[in-house]
Amino acid sequence: MYEVISTADKPIKAWIRGVTMEETAEKQLTNAAQLPFVHKWIAAMPDVHAGLGATVGSVIPTDRAIIPAAVGVDIGCGMMAVQTSLSASALPDDLKPVRSAIERAVPHGRTHNGGPNDRGAWRTLPTAHAEAWTGLAARYDVIVDKHPRLAKGTSANHLGTLGTGNHFIEVCLDEGDQVWVMLHSGSRGVGNRIGRYFIDKAKEEMRRFFIDLVDADLSYLPEGSRYFDDYVQAVGWAQDYAMANRQLMMQAALTAMRAQLPPFTADAVAVNCHHNYVEKEHHYGKNVWVTRKGAVRARAGDLGIIPGSMGARSYIVRGKGNPESFCSCSHGAGRRMSRTAAKRVFSLEDHARATDGVECRKDAGVLDETPGAYKDIDAVMAAQADLVDVVHTLRQVVCVKG
Repeated sequence: MYEVISTADKPIKAWIRGVTMEETAEKQLTNAAQLPFVHKWIAAMPDVHAGLGATVGSVIPTDRAIIPAAVGVDIGCGMMAVQTSLSASALPDDLKPVRSAIERAVPHGRTHNGGPNDRGAWRTLPTAHAEAWTGLAARYDVIVDKHPRLAKGTSANHLGTLGTGNHFIEVCLDEGDQVWVMLHSGSRGVGNRIGRYFIDKAKEEMRRFFIDLVDADLSYLPEGSRYFDDYVQAVGWAQDYAMANRQLMMQAALTAMRAQLPPFTADAVAVNCHHNYVEKEHHYGKNVWVTRKGAVRARAGDLGIIPGSMGARSYIVRGKGNPESFCSCSHGAGRRMSRTAAKRVFSLEDHARATDGVECRKDAGVLDETPGAYKDIDAVMAAQADLVDVVHTLRQVVCVKG
């Protein structure tokens, strides 16, 4: 059940029983709730924590306006998971070759400041990736024709690549010891450019109309304004790019695994869902824009993915369609401390213990992603028992990080 955080404007319904919400996150939510076009209330998920502009783990329904910073710069970021026909007994004792094969198959990380030699981008697009880009290119050309700045950076060559930070590819086992492959990524560099560009345009619009907001990152584009339609077009394209990005990475990861493991299929269950995005939906008698920043749509029957961390359980869930959350649930465990704090608090020995039994990086470069930096996933799941049912519980045995 939720708790109501009272405001002078619209309420905030927060599913935070048994989990913490820091003051900064509550302040961000309160600031957003003051906007006059918020529809009914704002919903906060149990993984809620402070973000750039808008709170991660928030669901913001708006009437005839969108806040680009609430959608964010990792547009269309989300999860994909597939269940394979393999059982745990088919996996070798040493899983390092499996991890290495996936790392070779999927560009990940970032080097050379994202320049021509960046190991996180393709130098030559594989055939399947080039075909996928062809399907996206015409719409992209229309967008950059109107906004040429968006063309300045990597676009096609990030398709089917992982990125950095909390993005990952994992091999997992479910409660019945079936093998799953799960991954997390979004629209990469091009989505980042689109997000930042239109955040700046929204701020320009606020200055142009002398609108003074409590937080400039809540700058918005009203329907009918000069950038609104272009933003909807661009953000929709970036969300499609993100979906294709995950599909291509999944294909590559499965192909890499087939070279290391006995023959298997991977078509029993597949889930591909965004958790940073905006869409038009119908709630409480009105068609409104719903921005989920770190939240998954959980209509009745919808399958979703709620990951833990590098050493914690993850969940395949089915939505209950709770209208008070605008049919949403959390997108993960949620950070309980900043990346800088995690690097200061945890040692490599702490990280090795927390990821014991997982074939993954154990170096200083991933200390900010160590399990202790995240909230307790079990507490997060308990706090949203009225939002989703657990279908499968996964534990990772291989984790690839950028």
